[in-house]
Amino acid sequence: MKKTAARKIDYLERILTARVYDVAVETPLEHAPLLSARIGNRLMIKREDMQPVFSFKLRGAYNKMVNLPVAVLKRGVICSSAGNHAQGVALSAQKLGCRALIVMPVTTPKIKVDAVKARGAEVVLFGDSYSDAYAHARVLEKKHKLTFVHPYDDPDVIAGQGTIGMEILRQTTRPIDAIFVAIGGGGLISGIASYVKRLKPGVRIIGVQPVDSDAMSRSLKAGRRIELDHVGLFADGVAVKLVGEETFRICRELVDEIILVDTDEICAAIKDVFEETRSILEPAGALAIAGAKAWAEREGVRGKKFVAIACGANTNFDRLRFVAERAEVGEHREALFAVTIPERRGSFRRFCTTLDGGKAGGRNITEFNYRMAGTEEANIFVGVGVASRRENAQIVRTLKREGFRTVDLSDDEVSKSHVRHLVGGHSTAAVNEILYRFEFPERPGALMRFLSTLNPEWNISLFHYRNHGADYGSILVGIQVPPREMPQFRTFLKTLGYPHFDETRNPVYRMFLGPVATSSG
Repeated sequence: MKKTAARKIDYLERILTARVYDVAVETPLEHAPLLSARIGNRLMIKREDMQPVFSFKLRGAYNKMVNLPVAVLKRGVICSSAGNHAQGVALSAQKLGCRALIVMPVTTPKIKVDAVKARGAEVVLFGDSYSDAYAHARVLEKKHKLTFVHPYDDPDVIAGQGTIGMEILRQTTRPIDAIFVAIGGGGLISGIASYVKRLKPGVRIIGVQPVDSDAMSRSLKAGRRIELDHVGLFADGVAVKLVGEETFRICRELVDEIILVDTDEICAAIKDVFEETRSILEPAGALAIAGAKAWAEREGVRGKKFVAIACGANTNFDRLRFVAERAEVGEHREALFAVTIPERRGSFRRFCTTLDGGKAGGRNITEFNYRMAGTEEANIFVGVGVASRRENAQIVRTLKREGFRTVDLSDDEVSKSHVRHLVGGHSTAAVNEILYRFEFPERPGALMRFLSTLNPEWNISLFHYRNHGADYGSILVGIQVPPREMPQFRTFLKTLGYPHFDETRNPVYRMFLGPVATSSG
């Protein structure tokens, strides 16, 4: 396979001469003692959340705009952004006295939209993802004869972000073993790697991506840019379907590896940074910290020095409810179990005694749901505080040894997002019930659009929706679809266009919610 043709760009020179400090500040590199002690390595956090726009993005945006010819700058600029790049462009335009038109996805947190407008920029909301906003911005660019300021795939933008790498090496004298950097389109990690690898080639550059927005990871494995069909919307700042050409070229050459983390691990990292600094990062801003924790655990290393970039802190306050709920699971401090006990006298007390485990003060029970479901057996949904994921297996073994069938649900999305919040139980009336989980961008009218597309002949036998402050909604639906109508249902799924997951065979559904067959006697 041919390698991408490398452009002759001296990024070291561009970074050293980048114009960023007219608007940006040199952010501190702070030791995180609590996290360091927990992971057994010295972790330093680069506090880009302390920039005037609470994100690193103004570095690249300003460096691009200040280098534009005066006549071009006078006509104005345009960009597409989920929020942080938009704020960087808006602040830069305010500083340089030019027009700025910003196209943002409809799903962008309100705090980011308001911040952009407060800088005097014009905002156009369009589409559900960055890719949608990008395509529309390109149309408006030509229509209004504006200059597009790319959020990542531009040498001047990359060089502006690279000043973070310059600061890191200047701010520490002790050797760094690895630098962890969040990846969306790749501009941040490309800039940092371009500087650090020239001066300190032995420092590992490790990218971090969410498991559901891993375009760069897939592209590097394939040796070519891979465009994703869908991206996760929780970490909206890195929700990019296709990485840049130049950033892909640089990452192929300079990035050592990429580690993926899930939503729970990101939530745990947000909590970790809050406990260290009393600052609240946005999900994308906490990615690097989550990656450093996951990598240290996976590799089993001790005594190393890591740097993680806290790259943004623009998040809606109401999202914190969801973050708080999922952080305990992400830290492996809470485990969820489904336990089946005999429905006879004394079983419940014996189960509680077994679960308590003889620990001083007893185990911390975080959730407990019990409902009699029949005359022979009962199912219990229970959350338990644990010290680490290793304790999960110990609890399962202990309960099974006492004759209680036990399933560890700590990684089951239906359990974490829905079942723990549902009331009710099995139904004798839910004939031909199938269970599906849907995800959709959280925007006005989205839920009603979903409901209006359902065939009125299909009865909804179970429904759970909860707005938890994130940028995406999650719905759990039980629908009674006769077997002969399944082809129509599959057509409906394709027409709907939302990510969907068949949960009909999910064990937690069968244990707590699934239909019970009736007997004619």
